[in-house]
Amino acid sequence: MIVLLLFLIPLLGGIASFFIKEDKAVRSWALLASFVTLALAIVGSISSTNAALLQYSTPWMGTLNSNFALRLDGMGKILCLLTAIAYPIILISTWKTSYRKPNNFFGLMLLTQAGLMGVFTSMDALVFYFFWELALIPVYFLCSGWGGEKRIQVTFKFFIYTFTGSVLMLIALLYLYFLTPDRSFSIESFYRLAEIKGWNQTLAFWLLFGAFAVKMPIFPFHTWQPDTYEQSPTAVTMVLSGLMVKMGVYGFIRWVLPVVPNAAYSWGDVVSTMAVIGIIYASILAIQQNDLKRLIAYSSIAHVGIMGLAIFSETHLALQGVMMQMFNHGINIIGLWIVVELIERQFGTRKLSELGGIAAKAPALAILLVVMALANISLPLTNAFVGEFMMFAGIFGSTLTKYNVVFTVLALLSIILAAVYTLTMIQKVFFGPVNERTANAVDINFGEKLALSILVIMVFAFGVYPQPLLNITDGYAQSIITNSTKVLSQTLTK
Repeated sequence: MIVLLLFLIPLLGGIASFFIKEDKAVRSWALLASFVTLALAIVGSISSTNAALLQYSTPWMGTLNSNFALRLDGMGKILCLLTAIAYPIILISTWKTSYRKPNNFFGLMLLTQAGLMGVFTSMDALVFYFFWELALIPVYFLCSGWGGEKRIQVTFKFFIYTFTGSVLMLIALLYLYFLTPDRSFSIESFYRLAEIKGWNQTLAFWLLFGAFAVKMPIFPFHTWQPDTYEQSPTAVTMVLSGLMVKMGVYGFIRWVLPVVPNAAYSWGDVVSTMAVIGIIYASILAIQQNDLKRLIAYSSIAHVGIMGLAIFSETHLALQGVMMQMFNHGINIIGLWIVVELIERQFGTRKLSELGGIAAKAPALAILLVVMALANISLPLTNAFVGEFMMFAGIFGSTLTKYNVVFTVLALLSIILAAVYTLTMIQKVFFGPVNERTANAVDINFGEKLALSILVIMVFAFGVYPQPLLNITDGYAQSIITNSTKVLSQTLTK
């Protein structure tokens, strides 16, 4: 039942939020719902033997042979845990941010969380698509209703990109459904399609690729992201970059590699090349940015590009590294967005050229930002180092491409570029001369210190001792690689 409650608590909490008109009351209600969800996610992540707690299935659309099937496996556990941890931290860190019609804002935020929980636990293709849309639709309203001055045109662009991706996904899922011998949307039926040949695999692969590449996003499907991150309320940006980009990464691992492994192998070098271009391109653009939100947005594109490259190396080490990095990237990027929110709220600007000298007035904020920023560039002993090292080692050791060394070397350049834009950001924001805007800077309050401190503790805890996350992800990563390798070996020996 835990897996069902992970979806129901934020869903019912979100619906109830629409009817709570008082600002502080609805914030408290949303925070309470997020803490209950977090408790459930922790119990689910440490439960390994009680199947009744970790899965749920009931007939849903009998005519279409679709069941409302949810299950918490290794990858689902780690992403649901990330989502559950992120929400209370987001709500606490933005507690003082005022919103027009706060009941609607927090209601939509919780509905988005419900959709995310469903996406990460769905074991039926039609249910997966339902939750995919449930996660996306509230974000359209959040961005257009509470965003910046250019929110309407930016949200329209976001809508076009994501709606196109959703249509491609629906076509792909229906196409695969009609290929299943038992005409079923269950994930097991889809996995039995792994040995289909020819254009069936290729067509399904590119349709699914279009859906998931937009959401990650992979170059050149990334152009919606910096604008959307810049114009969205920071709390929504945290959800978009910390959680929702993982939907695309998750989709490739859950619905592409196991379902169409031959096409993933055949086109892997093409996708890997796109990912490498995006890594270098986004890193160079990040160096050029003067706006904190756009800088972090481009850095996120680069980090997700490395995950895409690792997925298509199709090695156990790289795939487990991706799962680790999805969790760690979410923690780190949310920490950076919290700092951006605190800076913008206090100084009324996100421009690096208008900031400086904050460390002298706000040492706690400076220390916490430096830790999160260094974790974002995968410094050893921080959480991101483990996942990134595994990904690079897996890419380098891949036997499925003759370009593995080239891809590894080019992707490693992103570490140097990330150090450049990260250290430049730290220097311009927190050091250097104090100006008129920063002369009266004050340090952050207890709640804000608490939210960032929790993230910093996780940065070092999972950097020094990542074994709990490795234990959660190992079995699922191994099963994906074993099944894909089995199908590929049969194909390549024929």
